[in-house]
Amino acid sequence: MTDLPLVIAPNLKRRLSGVTATVVRLIPVQAQRIAIRATGPGLPPEVPHIPLWRAAAMPRDRWRVWHARRNTEMALGLILRRLLRRKYRLLFTSASQRRHSRYTRWLIGQMDRVVATSVKGAAYLERSADVIHHGIDTAGFAPPRDRAALRDRLGLPAGQVLVGCYGRIREQKGTGDFVRAMITLLPDRPDVTALIMGRATEQHRAYLADLRARVQAAGLGDRILFLPEATVDRMADWYGALDLYVAPQRWEGFGLTVLEALSCGVPVVATRVGAFEELLTPATGSLVAPDEPAAISQAIAHWLDDDAARATAARAARDHAVAHHDIGVEAQALIAVYREMLS
Repeated sequence: MTDLPLVIAPNLKRRLSGVTATVVRLIPVQAQRIAIRATGPGLPPEVPHIPLWRAAAMPRDRWRVWHARRNTEMALGLILRRLLRRKYRLLFTSASQRRHSRYTRWLIGQMDRVVATSVKGAAYLERSADVIHHGIDTAGFAPPRDRAALRDRLGLPAGQVLVGCYGRIREQKGTGDFVRAMITLLPDRPDVTALIMGRATEQHRAYLADLRARVQAAGLGDRILFLPEATVDRMADWYGALDLYVAPQRWEGFGLTVLEALSCGVPVVATRVGAFEELLTPATGSLVAPDEPAAISQAIAHWLDDDAARATAARAARDHAVAHHDIGVEAQALIAVYREMLS
């Protein structure tokens, strides 16, 4: 690839975040198809990137795309174009689902083009936007060849229907709604075990302790299991071990966990938040209103009690994820935007 990229994707935050994760997983895929480089501090070596000073010193021989995902990156793009007179077309991806501040709205108004990661998110923008969903590595997140062997390796109970809820443990994530649903459903379903995996930060540890106490009081300590947070490279195994995944969030920006579960061939029950309504189909799972434990319980019960429906939905989930939400689909859609901006 040429040393002079056509597209530069800044990542102006050293600490790990969702935006950083997007850059790290997406840029190597895009770099196979277009001359693109990331720039910014702390990028891992496998991500094609250039020093920030070099991005600011690009020759004025042709237009390039500056693909920002944060306010600071939009602002720097404006500085590069207006003060340093670099020939950048400015693109911004918005992943939030809330009304933006006045400053952010002003910055967005200066961009040449805007992408939203969901239809719901696009509705908060005061201008037109291309909707391009996040994608995932469907080759990495794939159904296991031998689920029984996988469960044995992970130390999970054999012969059980496993239903899981993964992610940060806090009220906003609906962990308590999942626990309440399981306390209601499990006494009449001795063949079902629930898995809760994630980390509670300091301010949410009392919340986690209360959930544990509720489970013990219900006499379900051996069937509602609280597991330590797994590393990213092992998450495909933990999804693949499940029969059903539940995403009970009360608020969500996008929600990659649903795509990861679908890609592993696991049907999903999710609340109508984030992009879940755009990711799930009736063939791959169920959608319910957030913060309504009774509705969540009813939807979960439907899938737990119908083995044939779960098996059919599992195949549909995998097919849907590969066809519509592979990271290659996201990469190609963004590249098409880049080429239009460069033409």
